[in-house]
Amino acid sequence: MDRTPFAAGTSCGELSGWVTGSGPRVLAIHGGPGMGFTYLDDAVEELAGRYRVATYQQRGLAPSTDQGEFTIAEAVSDIAAVLDGLGWDRAYLMGHSWGGHLVFHAAAGIPERLAGVLSVDPLGAVGDGGAEAFGTEMLARVPEASRDRARDLDEKDSAGEATPEEVREALSLFWRSYFADAASAPPMPHLELSQAASQGLWTDLTARLPVLEASLPAIRVPVGVLVGELSPMPASAGIDSAARIPGAWSRIEPGAGHFVWHESPGCLLAAMDRLVANASATRAAGSRP
Repeated sequence: MDRTPFAAGTSCGELSGWVTGSGPRVLAIHGGPGMGFTYLDDAVEELAGRYRVATYQQRGLAPSTDQGEFTIAEAVSDIAAVLDGLGWDRAYLMGHSWGGHLVFHAAAGIPERLAGVLSVDPLGAVGDGGAEAFGTEMLARVPEASRDRARDLDEKDSAGEATPEEVREALSLFWRSYFADAASAPPMPHLELSQAASQGLWTDLTARLPVLEASLPAIRVPVGVLVGELSPMPASAGIDSAARIPGAWSRIEPGAGHFVWHESPGCLLAAMDRLVANASATRAAGSRP
C-alpha cells in the first residue's frame, strides 16, 4: 500500500499522517483517546480499495504535536485543519471507537466540511454513551486470574495515577476483551499512549455528552453507524445515537467484535459504500426541480 505523507498546521503545532488509494475522499479517525493511530492501518487498507483515504495521528503523540488543550472543540478544529492541509474542501469521515464518537461532534460542528459520516462501534452520544456497560463487559472478559490486577490498573488509570508502564500493562490485560473470540485475537500491536490526551479528552467528552445528545436531531449530514454484534461496546451505544439523527441508519455486523474489520473483513468497505450511495442519492434528490 503506497503512502503519501502529509502535515497540517494548527494554531498549536502540526498534525501528521498519510494518504493512500483513489476515489471519493475519506478521512479515517482513530480511537483512544490518547492512542497511537497505527492500529487502524488494516481498516484504512480495506477502504483504500475504492477510496482516497487519509489518516492522521491525533495530537498528543508523535509524529503529531504532543501539545494541546485536549478538548472536543480542539479535536473538531483539528479535523478541519487536516482537511485544509490535504486541500480537501469536503470529505467523508470514518471514525472508530472514540473516533466514532468524535465524528458525531464533527457532524454537528462542521457540517459544511463533510460529505457524510460513518461511525464504527463508537462510544455513543446518548446517555453515558455506553461507557459503564463497556467497562463492565471488558473486565468480565479478562481471565479470572488477571481480573483483580486489571481492575486495579484501570482504576489507577481513570484517576490519572497510573505510570506509562502500568497503562501498557492494563492494555495488555484487556486486549483480548475487544474481540468476539479471544482465542482468535491477534497479538497486541505496539501502541503509543498519551495520558495527557486521554485524561483531557475523557473529562471533556463526559462533560459535553448532554450537549451532544441534544444536538443529534439537528444533524443533517448523512450518517451511518456500524457496530459489532459481539463487541464489548453495547450495540445500543451506536444504534440509539443513529436513531436520534434524521435519516441516519445503523447495522449490527454478525460475529464481529470491536475491531469489526478483523472478524468480518469487507464489512467496513460495504458500510462506506452504503453511506456514499445514500449520500449521493440524497444530493441528487435535492437537486431535482
